Amino acid sequence: MNLVYKHEKPLLLVTAVLAVAIWLALILGTLGIVLLYLLVGYVFFLFAHSAFISHLKGSGVRISREQYPDLYDRLIRCCEKVGVKEVPEAYLLRTDFFNALATKFLGRHFVVLFTDVVDALEERPDAIDFYIGHELGHIHRRHLSWGPVLAPAAWLPVIGPALRRAEEYTCDRYGVACCQSPDDIKAALAAIAAGDTRWQTINVDAFVGQVAVTNGFWMSFNEITGDYPWLTKRMAAAIALSEGREVSHPGRSKLAWFFALFVPRLGVGGGAASLLVMVAIVGILAAVAIPQYQEYVERSRYQDAYLEGLGVTDSVDAYVSEHQAWPSSMAELGYGGTFGGSGENYTIDVYDGGVIGIEMGVDETGESEYIVLEPEVTDNGLFWSCYGQNAVEKLLPADCG
Repeated sequence: MNLVYKHEKPLLLVTAVLAVAIWLALILGTLGIVLLYLLVGYVFFLFAHSAFISHLKGSGVRISREQYPDLYDRLIRCCEKVGVKEVPEAYLLRTDFFNALATKFLGRHFVVLFTDVVDALEERPDAIDFYIGHELGHIHRRHLSWGPVLAPAAWLPVIGPALRRAEEYTCDRYGVACCQSPDDIKAALAAIAAGDTRWQTINVDAFVGQVAVTNGFWMSFNEITGDYPWLTKRMAAAIALSEGREVSHPGRSKLAWFFALFVPRLGVGGGAASLLVMVAIVGILAAVAIPQYQEYVERSRYQDAYLEGLGVTDSVDAYVSEHQAWPSSMAELGYGGTFGGSGENYTIDVYDGGVIGIEMGVDETGESEYIVLEPEVTDNGLFWSCYGQNAVEKLLPADCG
């Protein structure tokens, strides 16, 4: 059985490359000062993490040959099955969490089993092997050791959460390798889903069937931005692996993938928080992008009007050459009246001296805004100059200023 989930290694490689690049940029960009901050941060982390380890050793019950030998035997067997050579310290801890965890402190690994899990599975003790195997997966795959190295890239949108979800799938595979039967795997995951007593009456097929509804926008978005796959998917994948078959999950919403690109990884349960971050980011983008887009549209309108005006100058050139006089209206130029209209959002007219005025709208004071094309008689014919009248300077075409 291949214990590593298919997407973990490629995601790890990409994340590692990005992390190294970010580390180098930080070190070079700060002339190494960032290393001092890292040292200070590590000291703070060390003291904070020591509080949990101390609580674990001082209030938890260490699992050993003398204390809960049944659990200790399971730990030893699971280590042998998945290739963990150094048996981690294991503790039984009373908490309000229904799960298990692995952690590391000063090079020493720890596995913590929560009493609610052990109590809930009293009638199916073999199911506890799944939890032990899962946590050993984190240790054997060095997920805890890689954490600090990958930290600069771990917050990146999409790829950061994807790597964490891949790691969870991998650890579930370790859990399957340690578990005795598919029924034990179902019991272990059902206990997380339905609680310490209700899991015994859960309809596993119906629960796995909920995978079908995970492909919508909201379900996709909150999974893509979160650290954990949906439990329905985890159970479906674990059962399939134990039965020697492949599992295929529904594809995720493409729109959800797009929005997830703007949401940095926030860690466990990031769905609701990610949504708030996404709204904030989209709001900021909108505040910048909408004015820029509006300016682009207005620039395009001015450019179109200017090019249309250049066409009218050709008509004026031809009229003057033929009549030796300035045209008095657009009709005389063959346009049948004022040219442009509401469809083009501007109007073009001809004024005294052959001046062409392109009315673009009105400014805040109610004055009309014009692009003006003014002729000058030279020995070589008419020379046209362009300028704006009450018009916004930055909207005028490059040749008009």
